[in-house]
Amino acid sequence: MYRKEEQPLPPPEKFELPFEGKLSPNNRWVIMAELIPWDDFEEEYAKLFSAEKGAPAKLFRMALGTLIIKEKLGTSDR
Repeated sequence: MYRKEEQPLPPPEKFELPFEGKLSPNNRWVIMAELIPWDDFEEEYAKLFSAEKGAPAKLFRMALGTLIIKEKLGTSDR
């Protein structure tokens, strides 16, 4: 398994916004993120990549999270 080593994402309550803001626990994205077993999926996702082919993969949470946001907001991937 091969994936670019990145720092793990902080839990929502520790995520700091610019100008010292914090994410609200009532934020729709925070609530949705808590429903997904990210670590379980990350383990399976990482098995799909090889050190011999292509660029290292991004974190599963980033990959799926952006797709969920795109679909929920009805935006294009262009």
